[in-house]
Amino acid sequence: MIDFWLAAGLLLLVALSFLLIPVLRSRRAQLEEDRTALNVALYQERVAELQVQQQEGVLDAAQMDAGRAEAARELLADTEGVAAPRVTRLGKAAPLLAAILVPVLGLGLYLHFGASDKVELTREFAQAPQSMEEMTRRLERAVAAQPDSAEALYFLGRTYMTQERPGDAAKVFERTVNLAGRQPELLGQWAQAQYFADGKKWSDKVQALTDEALKADPKEVTSLGLLGIAAFEGQRYQEAIDYWNRLLEQLPPDDQSRIALQGGITRASEKLVASGGKVAEAPAAKPAALLKVRVDLAADLKAKVQPGDSVFIFARATSGPPAPLAAKRLTVADLPATVELGDGDAMMPQLKLSNFLEVQLVARISRAGQPTAGEWIGRSQPLASSTTAPQQLTIDSPDK
Repeated sequence: MIDFWLAAGLLLLVALSFLLIPVLRSRRAQLEEDRTALNVALYQERVAELQVQQQEGVLDAAQMDAGRAEAARELLADTEGVAAPRVTRLGKAAPLLAAILVPVLGLGLYLHFGASDKVELTREFAQAPQSMEEMTRRLERAVAAQPDSAEALYFLGRTYMTQERPGDAAKVFERTVNLAGRQPELLGQWAQAQYFADGKKWSDKVQALTDEALKADPKEVTSLGLLGIAAFEGQRYQEAIDYWNRLLEQLPPDDQSRIALQGGITRASEKLVASGGKVAEAPAAKPAALLKVRVDLAADLKAKVQPGDSVFIFARATSGPPAPLAAKRLTVADLPATVELGDGDAMMPQLKLSNFLEVQLVARISRAGQPTAGEWIGRSQPLASSTTAPQQLTIDSPDK
């Protein structure tokens, strides 16, 4: 904060200069006025002496006029360059009073409306925290400085959970939901914190939060994991296995939590068998979609394109988000070409070909290399994402 106050002090000096310079100028003008009055008095005294000498007969009329003219020239020489005095209604006290009030008023307004606490927080967050406690203090101060920041509240809630403070975390996640809306992920975090805050006792409130989260997103991972834990604690081992299997499908292959999750499924299976039950077979996994398409260029367009033009080949849902579900990039020089579009080419993990029943194949030529706009395009008819027969796609129309 030192550099901030130094900069503020420098700006204050600049502001004060505009107020104090007129005062200094008025003092200088006063000195010039005093010198001018002295010169006029000396002139009048000189003229009086000449008049006395003329009356005594020492000077004749011509000598009197010459002496008066010489005194007048000396007066003009002494007063030459002196500016006319400025007329002001403010007086001398007003600028001095303003010079005192401006910094006092400015400091008061900054302390009331300013954001010195946010400036200090920004400086602190630029440096890595030395401990989890320090990070928690920073987040608490950030929330205090920005109570309407859902992001700051979310991270504070996650931090409380890592410190085993679920009661505080539940309150923070509730505030986050009120600010950011009832998003599935936030509802799952709130339910998890509330469950542990209640001493791992399932409640109607936790049930309602998980139900709402999974209704909005059946793949919401926190709710799936929490329901599995609650089922395991309640000795409903088959439910725990089912929830954790659903969660396992959402995790990337290299996710470290898969090991712990698989261990939980194994323990639940052992307990189920030990209690005389039988582990139900997991439903067969939905086969990954894989579309094979041959892309070619219409004959009348071959002279209108360049070998280096980009060719974007993608599949998108006929009823769903406009974002591509799978995409590949080639050049005109590669055509004709056969490509495969599958779940492994998904632009986002939650948007896979196999998650949509019907898709459309699109191929676009873009000289600027932009996948969303180009010069020429080809589209297929809607087809099932489970289609296995090779498809033919021809680029033959202007991209409008």
